[in-house]
Formats: sequence, structure tokens, C-alpha cells
Amino acid sequence: MSEYAAELRQRSMPTAPRREPPFRAEHIGSLLRPKALLEARIRFARGAIDHAALTAAEDGAIRDALKLQERVGLKVATDGEFRRRSYHSYFYRQLGDLNIEGEDAAHDKDSPIGRRVTQPVASIRSRVMWTRPINVADYAFIANNTRLTPKITIPGPCALHFRGGDAAVLATAYKDIDQFWHDTVEAFRRELQALAEAGCRYVQIDETAFAKFGDPKVRDALKARGDDWNKLIDTYIAVTNRVLACAPQGMRIGMHLCRGNRAGNWHSEGGYDDVAERLFNALNIQFYFLEYDTPRAGTFAPLRFVPRHKMVVLGIVSTKTPEVEKRDDLLRRIEEAARRIDIDRLAISPQCGFASIDTGNPITPEAQEAKLRLVAELAREIWGES
Repeated sequence: MSEYAAELRQRSMPTAPRREPPFRAEHIGSLLRPKALLEARIRFARGAIDHAALTAAEDGAIRDALKLQERVGLKVATDGEFRRRSYHSYFYRQLGDLNIEGEDAAHDKDSPIGRRVTQPVASIRSRVMWTRPINVADYAFIANNTRLTPKITIPGPCALHFRGGDAAVLATAYKDIDQFWHDTVEAFRRELQALAEAGCRYVQIDETAFAKFGDPKVRDALKARGDDWNKLIDTYIAVTNRVLACAPQGMRIGMHLCRGNRAGNWHSEGGYDDVAERLFNALNIQFYFLEYDTPRAGTFAPLRFVPRHKMVVLGIVSTKTPEVEKRDDLLRRIEEAARRIDIDRLAISPQCGFASIDTGNPITPEAQEAKLRLVAELAREIWGES
């Protein structure tokens, strides 16, 4: 055990192992799709195989992904989001004629990575309406194929609005913004209720808007379309709190924030400073997954605003680059964060998923496994459990 790990372990004196999320070692959700699954999806799109064959390919790939998560020592498991083409589309397209344009565009393998790319734009051509469970079958498959705690990941209730604003809402489907928010809250309420009835107790909301408000370019873009970023923070907190207020009792819900994750590229930069006090105190979420793998995310100083009853999962391992982080570098960063928030209210994870779109990030399966294993090993060094 390194000197950094020993010091952190000494400072960490949890009274009992964590038996509910978030666990000390987490991951955000999506995993690299196996080549065979990507090929099966292409064949399905061409009509070469039927839906049953595609589902069989997905099932096999998900079982392997669950074994991976067991193998590296995690307590939490997702299905890798293997049935999704993208982070948004799987969910929102089942709530109506809703789309976030550009999310399925093919990535140019020869284009540079690690750069800012254009954020997708939402189109809202119908009312938001929940008609059937969206993730219940996915939850059941995870629960039936692993001993780990299943986690379901869903986009946040403000994702559509953030990528289109009032103009997108009022362009076709709505005449009233309040009605849009009512429909959105009701759709999320019904989905969370359906998940709870199926036995799901762990849900992660991916609401990336809050992390992007610190970027002057994002603020300028919002202003150009007629939105005040400072007012949007309060609106989005209020809407999310309405969803959380009707969440089933006993369900653990965390929020993931990042600045974009598309084939190794990103959408924004800037710290949490301008949103931290409201984000951590006015938002009634139980815990946060925060991107902190590069200087683009700012310092740990905003963590001083996190109230004592909440936890933070530090996303200090990158899913955008293939290099596996050095253990002592990560331990130093955890020690730095622990100067702002008690070590026992921290956990660790990669900063985002490994494949927010199905073509994935520029990283190998071997590096993905090494990074997940490193997260689990560090958690055991510091807290005595993953």
C-alpha cells in the first residue's frame, strides 16, 4: 500500500460496509460494444437478420459484460447500455416523436480526438407521453443474470429542453411551456414507478446540463436562442425536484454530470463553481457522479458546498483516453478532494461511460477492463471495500 493510500485509509473510518448505492467503486453505465454486436446491429439494419437474432446477440454480449463487472470486483452492474444506439435515443424516442439530432452520426475514425464538438440539438414534434415501461425488461435481464446490484441509467428530465430551449418546445408540439414540463415530470414518474414495481432500487439520472453552465461559450449559445443560463439552473432544479418528489420510496437515485462524451470528444469546459451552491443544496438528489478527469472540470473547491447528508462519486478516471492512470496520481487527487469534503462521503469512478454512442470511445477493451479494475482496487485500498 502506498503512502497516499495508507494516509487515506487511516482517515477513512466507516462504521459499516456500504450496503446501498453509491458503492465505493462505481462506473457510469455504458461499456464498449463488442465487435460482434456492432456487426449484428448492422446486419439487422440491412435486413440480413431478424429482431430475435439481434436480441440473442445483445443477450450474449450483456452476459459477458456482467461477467466483466464481477471479474474486476465491482458491486454494481449495468447492461453496458448494449441495447441502445445512444445515450438519449433509447429513452426519449419511446416517449413520442422526440429526437436529439446528430446523436447517431457516424464518427470519423480519422478525425482528431480530445476536442470540442458541436452539441446535438433537440426536435420535439409531439407531446411527451409515457405509454409503456422503457427500462423494466433491461432491469430484469440484469437482475436475472448477475449477483451484483443492478443500476438503470436514464437521461435527465431537462435534457430535451437544454438542447432546444423554449423554441424547440413551442415549434410544433406545445403552446405552453408549463404543459411540457408537466408531461415530462409525469413521464418520468411513471417510468420510475414501473421500475420500482419490477424491483429496481438503483437509478442514475444523466443530466449533463448543470456541468455545462460554467462554460462561457455555452452561456453565449443559450443567450443567443433567448435563454438566461442563470434562470435555467433554477428551472432545471425545480423540474428535477418535482420528479424526485414522486420517486418511489426506497429507490436510490443519483445524478451524473459531465461536459460531453462523444468518441473521445467533449461539448464544454468550465468548473462547477457557478452552480455548486444551488446544485448541491437546492437539488434534492441523494448523490452525485461528477466529472473530474481533466482540468476542464475545474478544481475540487466547489465540493465544500456539498451538505453532510450527501455523497459524491469522483469521476477521476478517463474513458476518453486509452492510457491507464497511475495509481498514486489518482490517490493524490482523492486526497486533494478530501480536503474539501469528508473522505467517508466520497467514492470513485470513471468520469463517464465508455460508449455514450454505440461506436464507443477510442479505447481498447483491455484498457477499459484495466480502468474498471483500478477503480475497484483503489476503493478497497482506501475504504476497505469496493
